[in-house]
Amino acid sequence: MKRVRETLSLLRSVCWMTPLLVATTSLMGFLSLLSSIVDSRGRLQHAIARRWGRMLMAVFLIEVRVSGSERLVSEQAYVFASNHFSLIDTPLMFGFLPAPFRILARDGLWKIPFIGWHLSRAGHLPVNRQNPRRAARNIAFAAEKVRDGRSILVFPEGGRRRGQSMRRFRTGAAHIAIQAGAPIVPIAISGTGRILPPGSYHLRPGLVEVRLGEPILTGDAGQRSARELTERLRHDIETLAALPASAP
Repeated sequence: MKRVRETLSLLRSVCWMTPLLVATTSLMGFLSLLSSIVDSRGRLQHAIARRWGRMLMAVFLIEVRVSGSERLVSEQAYVFASNHFSLIDTPLMFGFLPAPFRILARDGLWKIPFIGWHLSRAGHLPVNRQNPRRAARNIAFAAEKVRDGRSILVFPEGGRRRGQSMRRFRTGAAHIAIQAGAPIVPIAISGTGRILPPGSYHLRPGLVEVRLGEPILTGDAGQRSARELTERLRHDIETLAALPASAP
C-alpha cells in the first residue's frame, strides 16, 4: 500500500505539478520582463514574483507558516540570510518573506538565456565566487544597493545541503550588512528538504515553516568582525530551526 501511494505521488508530481511549474514560471517570467519596461525600481516585478511564489506553493500543495514578521520595521532595508535545503526555497521566499528584496546569486545564472535577462531586469545581483577580487566588488555593489533602501536575500551556505547539518557559512552576507550598516536577519526554513530533496524531481505535499529571528544590528561592527557575525548568524538560524513546529 505504501508503494502504491508513493507511485501515485510520483505520478502527480511528474504529470501535474511539474507541467504547472513550467507553465506558471514561463507566464510569470514573461509578465515580469514586460513590467520591467515601465518599472525601473522593480516593485512591480517583485509583486509578480510574490504571486509566482504563492502560486507554486499552491500547485505543490504546500502549507506555509511564517513567524517573526513582527520583528521587521517598515521601510528598513535588511540583509536576509537563510538556510537552504531545496530548489523550492527561492519561490517560497519570494512568496512569503514579508518584505520586498533582491537575491544575491552565483553569476553563472546570468549566462543562461531568459533567466539571466530576467535576473538583470529585476535588479537581482550576481556574485563571482571563484574570483575573490570580483566577489569583493560584487559585495560592495550589493551593500550600495542596501544603503539605497533595497533589502537583499542571501543563502550563506552557498548551495543546497544534502544532509541535516548546515554547510559552512560564507561571510558575504555579513560583509554586505557591515558595509551597508544594515541589520542582518536570520531566517530558518524547515520542511522543504522533505518536499523536494536535492537531486530529486519528486515533489511531495507538506508543511513548510519560515521563521524570522531577531535582526542583528551591525552599525558599529568592523570588517574584522565579519566571521564573528557569521558565526552568530549560523547559531541564530540553528536555534530557530530547532524550535518545535508551530500549532496549526
